[in-house]
Amino acid sequence: MLLCLCILLTFSHCSASEDITYHIKEENSPYTYVGDIATDLQKSDNSLKNKDLITFSQRQQKGEQLFNVTKTGKLYTVQTLDAESVCSYEKECFETIQVAVNKSKTFMKILKIKVIIEDINDHQPEFPKKEFTLKFKEEDREGIKKTIPSAMDNDIGNKSSSIKYKYHGDEHFSLSVSKQADGLSSLAIILEKKLDREKKDSYNIEVIAKDGGTPPKQSVLKFKISVEDENDNEPKFSQSIYNVSIEHKHKKNIPVVTLSASDLDIGRNGKISYYFSPRTDMKIRRHFNLDEKTGKIYLNSTLLEEKFFEFYVVAKDNGSSPLNSIATVMVNVINQLNNPPNIDVNFISTQNHNTATILEDIKVGSFIADVMVTDNDVGHNGQVNCHIKDDTFKLQSMGSKEYKIVLKKAVDRETQEHYHFTVSCEDKGLPALKTDKDLVDHFTLNVHYHPQSKNDITVLKASDIDSHMNAFLRYEIVSGNERQLFKLDSLTGVLSYSRTVYQNDAGSYELEFVVKDSGTPVLSATTSLLLKLTIDKKTYPMSLTLIIIIAVACVVVSL
Repeated sequence: MLLCLCILLTFSHCSASEDITYHIKEENSPYTYVGDIATDLQKSDNSLKNKDLITFSQRQQKGEQLFNVTKTGKLYTVQTLDAESVCSYEKECFETIQVAVNKSKTFMKILKIKVIIEDINDHQPEFPKKEFTLKFKEEDREGIKKTIPSAMDNDIGNKSSSIKYKYHGDEHFSLSVSKQADGLSSLAIILEKKLDREKKDSYNIEVIAKDGGTPPKQSVLKFKISVEDENDNEPKFSQSIYNVSIEHKHKKNIPVVTLSASDLDIGRNGKISYYFSPRTDMKIRRHFNLDEKTGKIYLNSTLLEEKFFEFYVVAKDNGSSPLNSIATVMVNVINQLNNPPNIDVNFISTQNHNTATILEDIKVGSFIADVMVTDNDVGHNGQVNCHIKDDTFKLQSMGSKEYKIVLKKAVDRETQEHYHFTVSCEDKGLPALKTDKDLVDHFTLNVHYHPQSKNDITVLKASDIDSHMNAFLRYEIVSGNERQLFKLDSLTGVLSYSRTVYQNDAGSYELEFVVKDSGTPVLSATTSLLLKLTIDKKTYPMSLTLIIIIAVACVVVSL
């Protein structure tokens, strides 16, 4: 086997410090030939040309023996040389050997042999850690620096141990490299752009360390930059107004409403608590309880009289300088005893209860009637709006719950003799209750009584668009029956005589009726009937029974 040795020999003619200098690369195997001291010495000293008389001996030195000198002056390595182990971080690695020269057993002198151990690039730069974590605060300003560890190269020599650094990462950061007095580099990451954790909360960065050897070696430091949150976002409610409706008997263990707010911050800065606004009235605090953690609002007490509540809730984060936002809460209490508006119409020229007579030449804009609306409910349930469903007449407001009906366009008796229109009033409750007042719902009934006549006079019929119990109707006489002459079947609506009819019972009777449903709340409507009774003394029976269907005011609940 042929062994190739790379040995560089440099001979120096008796310098002040060393007599002979040799070069050898590290990592060669033991017993590698370094140089021939005898041959090199004869080049500068003629007295030592006779090799047969010259012998060499290596003087003992401290430390581990790395080289061996033969009697004939041959210099060999004793073991595999490692420049990093022999010389640590010196710029130049060498060993000095002292060799005694003898001629014919006579001592002549001591030679100083310098052996330079040349480092090969067998080490790559190494960071203390393969991975590293760095933290920047969201409020940090541009230009702030964070130190990171630098790399070390165990190779010896300017080229192999000279490290250059390269940055790979986001443009929000850059790498700063500065030389220290000991020749090593100090590294720092510089913040170049303002950070926003809500947009990006972490960055992955690489710093590459490359030495100057041939071929160059490199290593990579991977580190994660995490962005610490700043309390720069206020909580935001899912809606600015929470409008809910509950029954007055709402249970205390069931939330009235659940408020929800979110915060883009994290940790303490994103943890939200809920509070009543400092300006919240004690009445609100007495009736309602707010869970600070969940945002759920419960009842503290039964709601009997109050119909509507409005208050404010604050959502506050737990940052060192807390931020907050406010939402409006509206609670509508639906009382099952709620009543629809009551409409009272007074005509300027009255024929009967809901019927008026006007002249054909009346001017447009003339006053026809005034309308008074009564709704004793509290809050929105008692606020009423009214309008007319007609093109000939219009309704004008005269103040709170008071209106007047005026003529909207000219009338012509030859074209139309009767006008039928409706006044509708609706409150603002939840649900809204609506009343329609039919202003031509008064009828005249002529009845001829004969002793042989049947008791039944007529039938009242009302309709209800609801279903089930809400559409089950009951009838009753409200007024006009002071003489107790008539009776009304509450289920069928049949009007009949309640007693014997006498001659002095003849005359006009203005009867008013009411019809009620069986829903909750109970809704009702009224109508009137002008009954003109005449007494016939003849004895023949009546051959005709009059049945009339009376239209009543329709009461509608709008949901």
